[in-house]
Amino acid sequence: MLLKGSKIGSFCSATAIAIVLPMPAWAICPADLPAAIATIANQPELARARLGVQVKTLTGEEILNREGDRFFVPASTLKLLTTAAVLTELGPEHTLQTSILQATTADGRTLITVAGGGDPSFGQAELEAIADQLALRNLDFIEVLYGDESAFPGTAVNPNWEWEDVRAGYGAPVNALIFNENEIGLNLTPQGLGEPLQVLWDQPEQAASWTIENNSTTVAGGELEFIDVGRDLGQPILRVAGQLAAGSSSEITSIAEPHPGRAFLAQLQRTLRQRDIDVRQTQLSPPPVSHDWQLLTVIESPPLAELLIPANQSSNNLYAEALLKTLGRQQTEATDVTDAGIAIARQTLQTLGVDIDGLVMMDGSGLARKNLVTPQAMVDVLQAMARSPDANVYRNSLAVAGVSGTLRNRWRDTPVEGRLYGKSGAISRNFTLAGYLEPPSYEPLVFSIFINNINARGSIARPIIDDIVLRIAALEPCS
Repeated sequence: MLLKGSKIGSFCSATAIAIVLPMPAWAICPADLPAAIATIANQPELARARLGVQVKTLTGEEILNREGDRFFVPASTLKLLTTAAVLTELGPEHTLQTSILQATTADGRTLITVAGGGDPSFGQAELEAIADQLALRNLDFIEVLYGDESAFPGTAVNPNWEWEDVRAGYGAPVNALIFNENEIGLNLTPQGLGEPLQVLWDQPEQAASWTIENNSTTVAGGELEFIDVGRDLGQPILRVAGQLAAGSSSEITSIAEPHPGRAFLAQLQRTLRQRDIDVRQTQLSPPPVSHDWQLLTVIESPPLAELLIPANQSSNNLYAEALLKTLGRQQTEATDVTDAGIAIARQTLQTLGVDIDGLVMMDGSGLARKNLVTPQAMVDVLQAMARSPDANVYRNSLAVAGVSGTLRNRWRDTPVEGRLYGKSGAISRNFTLAGYLEPPSYEPLVFSIFINNINARGSIARPIIDDIVLRIAALEPCS
């Protein structure tokens, strides 16, 4: 269930909640910081939870170590590991390519192949570019339009994700032919009192393929507003529940596209039709090798430096997973690019000086509950990237406290605002934060904070993390 105003795509990230915390009026000596954090750890909300905190200076001096060598579920802070490895291995200028190829049969019929490269930013503008290129060649008929997803061998849905995640837009499958982040966008609008919410599709043509089980209702003003939207895992059934107040604003949400490759081809076929190019048949498979295929054009993604921003700053799961799979493509014989990407990522992080015994990676986004990271390993990754030639690219991909991304509404009007570059995470009673902090009166710091197994919502857990950050930011040198 999502309360109105939360964003379904932000699960496995820390959905921004406006919380204004006062800056402590006192200064804290480094020697006193452990006691200050212990006081926070002893509050009733954490009585049965686990708290891990690691704080070091950017140069490596340890300031605080609370369960720093213990495993915690990292949630979306795992993206810091994924993006560090991908950036280190591929470089900030690396792009993902979607290739368009043409062949002609013996009797003169045109065949077209779109070979996906796993570009997570691919949308309608890119489809329009493909259609324009084909129109320039005076094509008016395509016998077969092939969609080639072979760049990403292996499963498109991580087997370690839970069913409630894979049905939602934030848990969309990750294939090599991505369109609009493989989400089906929906708009839920309240109607007359007692009537079900109206369901509007971002792409109206999709409605004909789905059956809607609508158990939602429109309620009177002042009542609690929430929505619960999902899909059946075996059939095209959209399930809508929850309630919105009459006269209130609509709620935007999404579900995962169950067949993203087919959806890609269907949308490209519609786009080509607008150019008066008729497609007789679409086929989701590699093209037959019996034909002589000629490369027509390549659609390139933005450079990796730009793709890191949605992954880290906005905590976009699909971007993180696509980048991990792209890393896995470096193993040309890989049967599953996610597994291959994890193996390469671990090797890369080890080369950077990270103790990989302190991390267990099951995906690239942190959506899997089986991911495990120690606070120490997380800090080691951040320190390694601070020494990297691409340190600024990495840092600039992070959210900024009180300014941008998932941290835009946290620590406003405190000295932490604009001084913390980090990545938040939240998933199933686990809340996390890691990044770089520049205290007003102390040298730059690297930190990680993990709260696991707390039986409370984010509205309880996040202020605890925010309070810890404020204590760390109050550090001053003491003789």
